[in-house]
Amino acid sequence: MNDFYRTQRLPPYVFEPVNKIKAKARAEGVDIIDLGMGNPDLAAPAHVVAKLAETAGKPRTDRYSASKGIPGLRKAQAGYYARRFGVKLDPETQVVTTLGSKEGFANMAQAITAPGDVVLVPNPSYPLHNFGFLMAGGVVRNVPAEPSPEFFHAIERAMRLSVPKPIALVVCYPANPTACTASLDFYRDLVAFAKKHELILLSDLAYAEVYFDDNPPPSVLQVPGAMDIAAEFTSLSKTYSMAGWRMGFAVGNERLLAALARVKSYLDYGAFTPVQVAAAAALNGPDDYIEDMRAIYRKRRDALVESFAKAGWPVTRPSASMFCWTPIPERFRHLGSLEFAKLLVEKAGVAVAPGIGFGEHGDDHVRIALVENEQRIRQAARNIRRFFDDRDKALDNIAPQAAPTGAASA
Repeated sequence: MNDFYRTQRLPPYVFEPVNKIKAKARAEGVDIIDLGMGNPDLAAPAHVVAKLAETAGKPRTDRYSASKGIPGLRKAQAGYYARRFGVKLDPETQVVTTLGSKEGFANMAQAITAPGDVVLVPNPSYPLHNFGFLMAGGVVRNVPAEPSPEFFHAIERAMRLSVPKPIALVVCYPANPTACTASLDFYRDLVAFAKKHELILLSDLAYAEVYFDDNPPPSVLQVPGAMDIAAEFTSLSKTYSMAGWRMGFAVGNERLLAALARVKSYLDYGAFTPVQVAAAAALNGPDDYIEDMRAIYRKRRDALVESFAKAGWPVTRPSASMFCWTPIPERFRHLGSLEFAKLLVEKAGVAVAPGIGFGEHGDDHVRIALVENEQRIRQAARNIRRFFDDRDKALDNIAPQAAPTGAASA
């Protein structure tokens, strides 16, 4: 009963050991500061919640909805792209509403992948970027996550050496988990490369609005000609703290979007209509909430970087996303990210995401999510500092064993 074709292709869920230790500790009354899952703790906008309540229970809203989304919501998403990126979208053919960006990405993988097709995916990367294609019967070839010259060397090499030739390339900037960002110049080179090699380009832009400087992350669709070969996935989960509402979008190339819509039409009837109406209110509403959200995450980022440095663990300062992607302290690096993450829960009462969960090239890092308030973040740093100090004292108290009598000197 365990030998199903698709589940065979999935490795054990690498975050589960940390989750089990976390649950056990909480059951015993231990206060765990959870910086592991990127699960926003902020409240959704009040006017969005009010629109949901206003719409629920009205005639016809309890019926099935269209799987590609109600027209008003698709128009709202097209309006967002026009304001934010200067990109014009036809809401009828170039916007599909999804049950979160994760569902949209997974169903796009199902729509475009034939058994044995090769897809280029960054490593480390959000797990679905790999496993969406593996579940669809494809083959994944990993490339670097950083938008650097080495990235282009790697994808050029992959195109030359892969048999069969790759059909698609996945990118995600601001990146989960690494928090790195890409410039519009990078996207111009990427689109040119994809067109030259007849690649489908899939862009995950879930963190487009979570940035901390005056340089908003661009969309790949801003590049002239990108619409010919690209689809992009966004979400209200992080922008409006609506993760549990499961509301996202795929936009871009009409042929790709039609394939996604066709697959979805066999699998779902779309989100609950009042949720879609409320989501349209979010996209059409003022930007005050988004600006406040950025300010909160910026303060949390600064508190984490400052307090963890004082605790003896320098943390990389991200310019975007709601994560810090940071190397494991040198003295613990031999453990690997999973064992180190388990140790932090057990000894410091702090949960982080082990980097190995995002690919083998992430195993010397952990991902720290900005999902607790500043006070709790500083408390996490104090807990870690005590753990580090206790660990050092324990090692200092280990007396070296005397060499046996007559032993040869090294």
